[in-house]
Amino acid sequence: MGEFSDFRSDTVTHPTEKMRQAMAEAIVGDDVLGDDPTVLKLEEMAAEITGKEAGLYCPTGTMANSIAVKAWTRELEEAIVEARSHIYNMESTHMTFISRVTPRPISSDRGAMPPDVVEQNIKKPSVHIPQTSLICVENSHNNWSGAVVPMDNLKALREIADRHDLKIHFDGARVFNACSASGISIKDYAAIGDSIMFCLSKGLSAPVGSVLLGPKDFIDYGRRLRKALGGGMRQVGVIAAPGIVALTEMRDRLHEDNTRAKRLAEKIAELPGISLDPGQVETNIIIFGFDHPKYTIPEFLSGLREEKVLALATTGGIRFVCHKDVNNDDMSRAVKAFQKLLT
Repeated sequence: MGEFSDFRSDTVTHPTEKMRQAMAEAIVGDDVLGDDPTVLKLEEMAAEITGKEAGLYCPTGTMANSIAVKAWTRELEEAIVEARSHIYNMESTHMTFISRVTPRPISSDRGAMPPDVVEQNIKKPSVHIPQTSLICVENSHNNWSGAVVPMDNLKALREIADRHDLKIHFDGARVFNACSASGISIKDYAAIGDSIMFCLSKGLSAPVGSVLLGPKDFIDYGRRLRKALGGGMRQVGVIAAPGIVALTEMRDRLHEDNTRAKRLAEKIAELPGISLDPGQVETNIIIFGFDHPKYTIPEFLSGLREEKVLALATTGGIRFVCHKDVNNDDMSRAVKAFQKLLT
């Protein structure tokens, strides 16, 4: 437990000592020229793990998602997205800014879009109407408190996409948390998408980067798009090296984060002012409603900070995320802070 117990996000995780060693010892080349051996190893490893043909190391998940949307669509087309998805709400409108396509948001049950509604919203082009060319799914689902989207729902969307000759991009920023919670393999999840992205810099604890995966021709084109977006880096093996450690050593421990989040939710759910069903906490994210007579949300977050606990406001309330760098002592500190402020 450090000076602060930081539950703001799993993006605040620090690299392990083995990751730091890997960074120091990384063999590097020029990735834009295609000869950084460490990056090549990471991309090949990610492709093998997900069952995809090829991978592309990107600086961020937002860039990886941006590349996927741009590669699968053309201007004047439309992409179906879940209404609270990260790609629609929290990625600086890259769909309209970079790809110049219209997002079509669909309401859902905790991230699971109704297949019949999705199918009803698929459009053929006319002088008035954009053509639907892409469906984007997210799992685990950030803004639905880390919900795991059921595989039956994802398979139904895959069938619809195949029937209408559409592509699916799978935003799997935290897909390994979903794998841990559901017992479903990463290859089975990846098979839902024509492309999939996952982040190395969240629960997997690498300091930088995400990997986009899909068919080889898609990735070849994606590499050109990455360069155009300013993501062509040089001796990038230095930051790709901890990603290899993340994939080999950090996936199997994600159940610890999921378990701690459930335990924390159970501890705070009955406190005054908190609206939270612990049964809906499936992975490492807790989002709860807050309505207390003594505090606004900013005032409560300030009070937590004075107790050395950091969290964030989000749409719908307050967000806590469990990760490698919050331990049982941090959990106890958080629970005591809640009890002190709210009772």
